[in-house]
Amino acid sequence: MPTVYPGLDILQNTFGSSYQPKTNGATPLQARTDLYPAYSIVDDAKSKAKKLSAEATHEFDVASQKAQAKTGHIQLYSSQYYAACTFGGLMACGITHTAVTPLDLVKTRRQIDSKLYKGNFQAWGHILRHEGVRGVFTGWSPTFFGYSAQGAFKYGWYEFFKKKYSDLAGPENAHKYKTALYLSASASAEFLADLALCPMEAIKVRMQGTIPSQYKGTFDGFSQITAKEGWGGLYKGLYPLWGRQIPYTMMKFASFETIVEKIYDRLPGSKSDYSKAAQTGVSFVGGYAAGILCAIVSHPADVMVSKLNAYRQPGEAMGAVTSRIYKDIGFKGLWNGLPVRIVMIGTLTGLQWMIYDYFKVFMGFPTTGGAAPPAEKPAQHS
Repeated sequence: MPTVYPGLDILQNTFGSSYQPKTNGATPLQARTDLYPAYSIVDDAKSKAKKLSAEATHEFDVASQKAQAKTGHIQLYSSQYYAACTFGGLMACGITHTAVTPLDLVKTRRQIDSKLYKGNFQAWGHILRHEGVRGVFTGWSPTFFGYSAQGAFKYGWYEFFKKKYSDLAGPENAHKYKTALYLSASASAEFLADLALCPMEAIKVRMQGTIPSQYKGTFDGFSQITAKEGWGGLYKGLYPLWGRQIPYTMMKFASFETIVEKIYDRLPGSKSDYSKAAQTGVSFVGGYAAGILCAIVSHPADVMVSKLNAYRQPGEAMGAVTSRIYKDIGFKGLWNGLPVRIVMIGTLTGLQWMIYDYFKVFMGFPTTGGAAPPAEKPAQHS
């Protein structure tokens, strides 16, 4: 049936238009149908991730409720509270330090002999070829035992000293001089924690610093050192260990508390408005930032600890060996291995605070940092 409207070919012949209709191809704003399957896969992955996250959160909550039902309500700042924090510190430090043993191995060897490897990846490849997979994890057992004990003492005593010093200062001064309080509490805690760490640190450094390792394991190293040098051989690196760890821990705790407080100050609402998962995420971020500062502050002493445990002669005075080592390596040598230690300590500290605060959440305690929870009053008995 003929139409009353002219066709496209008649219009083009009459007016000379060069318009040609697009029979295929998408316009600039038209969706690409070939990507629809990719969108579907991404949406499906997001949906599954949310489902898994919800299931994991539910399982965590159930396990947490069961644990709290067994232990009963633990009052803040009670002996049970400090015991729980001690166990949380044990888990946080023992697991994380053991996990980064390959990084620590390369760092220690490069500190002892800066010419041994050209870089970290070259070092791992060399160790893997010549010592095997087991060689990459040289020193893992004294690391696990030593830093588990150190973490237990460090976190447990920090919680104790922080409350003790706050009570001595009084509420007003404790708030006004809170940074000084964090520094003094962490220094006191680390002083005690290093007494537990030092023997295992001596074994670890000697295992990692000799190729091949001079000890078959932790207990072999313990027996050999005590047989040749007595118990003093396990503690000959204590002073430089204090020199490394006390500034490190002071920076770790004080900067973490301050950074976390600043994060919550800049977020909308208060700390209590955020979920426990979000709070532990803040703990990781604050811990990683604090770890970078820790690594820089404590690195020269870390180099000296490695050198002392490897090169100190039996009966040699601390001042004499320190002077001899510094003469050999100079000021620049005190910073050997700093980049790898920044990565290692930043990751370690972030994970430690996250694990520690996850454990506190598991036990029904508030996370560390931010607004301090009010002290619970003991129940009145009539």
